[in-house]
Amino acid sequence: MRIILFLLIFISTLNFAQDKTPVKRDPYLQNPSTGQPKQMRPEDKVKIIHADEIKKDPEKYDGNQYFTGHVQIEHQGSILTADEVVLYNEENFVKAIGNTRLQNTDGSVITAGEMEYDANTQKGVARKNVVLTDPKQTIKTDILYYDRLANQAYFNTGGTISDGQNVTYAKVGTYFLNTRVVDLTGNVKIETPQYIIEGPNIKQNQNTKIADFNGPTTITSKTNPRNRIYTERGTYKMDSKEAYLTKNSRIFYNEKILTGDDMYYNQISGFGKATGNVTLDDPKERRYIKGGYGEIFEKKDSAMMTKNPYAVKVMEKDSIYFAAEKIISYQRPDSLDIKVKKSYLRAFKKARIYKSNAQGRADSIAFNETDGVMHMYTSPILWSGEKQVTGDKVEAYFNTKTEDIDSLKVIGNAFAISKVDSLTLKDEFNQVKGKFMTVYYEKNDIKEARVVGNAQSIVYVDDTDQETKKPERIGITLSTCGIIGALFEERALQIISCSIGANSDTYPMSKIEPARRKFPDFNWNTKDRIRKWQDILVDSPNNEEIQYTADSELFDKAQKAIDDEKAKEEAKKPKRVRK
Repeated sequence: MRIILFLLIFISTLNFAQDKTPVKRDPYLQNPSTGQPKQMRPEDKVKIIHADEIKKDPEKYDGNQYFTGHVQIEHQGSILTADEVVLYNEENFVKAIGNTRLQNTDGSVITAGEMEYDANTQKGVARKNVVLTDPKQTIKTDILYYDRLANQAYFNTGGTISDGQNVTYAKVGTYFLNTRVVDLTGNVKIETPQYIIEGPNIKQNQNTKIADFNGPTTITSKTNPRNRIYTERGTYKMDSKEAYLTKNSRIFYNEKILTGDDMYYNQISGFGKATGNVTLDDPKERRYIKGGYGEIFEKKDSAMMTKNPYAVKVMEKDSIYFAAEKIISYQRPDSLDIKVKKSYLRAFKKARIYKSNAQGRADSIAFNETDGVMHMYTSPILWSGEKQVTGDKVEAYFNTKTEDIDSLKVIGNAFAISKVDSLTLKDEFNQVKGKFMTVYYEKNDIKEARVVGNAQSIVYVDDTDQETKKPERIGITLSTCGIIGALFEERALQIISCSIGANSDTYPMSKIEPARRKFPDFNWNTKDRIRKWQDILVDSPNNEEIQYTADSELFDKAQKAIDDEKAKEEAKKPKRVRK
């Protein structure tokens, strides 16, 4: 009976008079050329497989025949089923209405409320609750345009794509079924179990689970929305949660921001790296680090910067600048309260520091930003005004409220030097040294020092002339004590205490030779001194050495007088004459 019905339907398709009026098509479906049916091969024609009824009504469908009830048609291996199908036989074109379903040879299926299909171009349009399903994903939209030759599907009225794990929303989308790539534009949003991805243009490969971004795009954590990625061009591996970012990119994590020219970030491990113009900004600590290469370790809350790195601790009054071959920053729980985290900054190899009232160098510097404690290791040197402090190790203590240096501790071979008169180039320096030294600041300048252990000092002593009211040089005081207390004044170093085995003598300038006016390890350094913050960007500013003029006139006169007197005495001695 079915065979007879099929033959009747097939004969009917050949014998019924066909459409006189050209079919009204969707603009996506171009009209066929005239006379096309005569040149058409049999396999190119749409074939009716089954229908419960075949009808023709002059008042309906412009008089074209149509089929109703479990309609099935076939075209080059694809099967279209519907409640009702209108066949425009001369144009090889069909309209399907009600419960339409297109089964393609590649395994993909399209269901919709209605469809149009041009068998000549193998293009179609599906409308009303459209669903495209293939082994990799499901696309839902109101209108879907598809091209069987190119094996593409397209929507521009908004649609959703789901693959069982992720759901994607987009205004416009093109799906390439051969490669399983979907090109999405217009307010694209991808929801994964852990993240939300949003951008204007995203390409997804459903085979590799890789997404390519073009335009301002964000990847935001659902559990902590402050942790997110921003880029204007990049690639994202959906399964491994790896991001490769190449344009105007930023990684937001733990209230910090990493930027760079080329960046990589693994959301699972929390490891990220950046090259080019790299910046790690920590707004909470008011500190940023710059360099040519940087790495972050989110779970350890640490970071590392190399390739000419420098860090800036931003302060309201006076910022602090650090530089070295490598800079790391990290946070650790407070030993007294594990809920509180302390921030640390470390600079390794040829470390430099600049603050308007203090500049320094050391092999390495460790700075506890929370407590305001800075450690300088291996050959540290610190300048403050016309004063210089050196030692085996220097510890600087900052007032975290006023942001000023409160004090220094110099441990081992402590040595402080102060220029007697900063306005002249005289080779005159006050000096104090010992095993340990504590230096106290007042109004951002060194004010007082306490030296313990083999304390020694060389101090130039002046007095005020009562008539001229000008300072007059008395001489130099050499002191050796167990403990020295020294007070730094504008032009002088005043020894205010000298205890435990005290030995102190003042010599007039005529009685002390230039060699005794400096300690053997005197090391006043102007070549490497950092005078502006940009100086930290190089290992050494390599300043021209300042040439100081030694004032030994009085000593030389006194020495000459002594020598002359000796010569006179020698001349008075009787000469022995040989006969």
